Amino acid sequence: MNVGIVGSTGYGGVELHRLLSNHPSIDTCILYSSTLNGNSYVEQYPHLIGLSNESVRAIELDEMKQLDAVFLAVPAGISKEMTAKLLGGKAKIIDLSGDLRLQDPKEYEEWYKGGAADLSVLGKAVYGLTECNQGAIKEADLIANPGCFPTATLLALAPLVQQKLLHPDSLIIDAKTGLSGAGRKPSLSSHFSETQENLRIYKVHEHQHTPEIEQQLKRWNPESTPVTFTTHLIPMTRGIMTTIYGELVNEQTTEELNELYQTFYSASPFVRIRPTGQYPSTKEVFGTNFCDIAIKVDCRTGRVTIVSVIDNLIKGAAGQAVQNMNLMFGLEETTGLRFYPIYP
Repeated sequence: MNVGIVGSTGYGGVELHRLLSNHPSIDTCILYSSTLNGNSYVEQYPHLIGLSNESVRAIELDEMKQLDAVFLAVPAGISKEMTAKLLGGKAKIIDLSGDLRLQDPKEYEEWYKGGAADLSVLGKAVYGLTECNQGAIKEADLIANPGCFPTATLLALAPLVQQKLLHPDSLIIDAKTGLSGAGRKPSLSSHFSETQENLRIYKVHEHQHTPEIEQQLKRWNPESTPVTFTTHLIPMTRGIMTTIYGELVNEQTTEELNELYQTFYSASPFVRIRPTGQYPSTKEVFGTNFCDIAIKVDCRTGRVTIVSVIDNLIKGAAGQAVQNMNLMFGLEETTGLRFYPIYP
């Protein structure tokens, strides 16, 4: 297969390059950029010296249409226009931006502060939460790859919400992320002096991943209501931890819910359910496509706590995109993704 990465010089793009360079079904991986045409990729990422000799190329839509797959690792607001021009070609498209995740254009305009994609494009986009939408992904030509926070959150909630075991209006999602989630372009909020030895809350009640989470919860349970979703920036490079609180509809034990999760994800190689009493940390999924989940019932309050951790650049972006590509082309979903965490 021949594939292309648009936005190849960002953090998501270089992770895609790493994964696709070691993928047994990929012959050629073309690196595209709107600003660094002709530059050596190694100049941007010296850690690839001796491993990569590609140059970054200008975006060529006609060429991209003839590839087998195109990954759009670009900021929101760009991919919606590019996707409309690529549709109808040979290439299957996997969009890592937020442009195609929300099916209601008004919601996109409210949360992303810009014009939404055309309805004809949105109607073709399949939400790529791999473990929960495999049938549609296998038939898709266009994937809206989930955001990093929604991936960790939705995988943690899917068994309970689909079984309607939680009071819909009780959900509180407390999420923490490393700095790489903000992208490669530096800013004051990502400055070392501002972030080191500091913990910061941001986008309070305004994070653009909120409607994405709510949209999927409503698909699973039409009675779902708006959630409280809060994000924090922590001084580490990569990783997400979501700690979720919800009120149980019926009295249940931790062991019963743990068994439910084990059964629900029994055919999902990248979701690991921790034994009762064991809780995951971000270091334990660092550099991998795993999502590790733990669950504990508080019998005093009737509430449940769910902890979910992922690597935001892999399971939250590039790794899930490759996992979706595998399904789209009839490959084993773990192809090119069989590696364990970098530890410590």
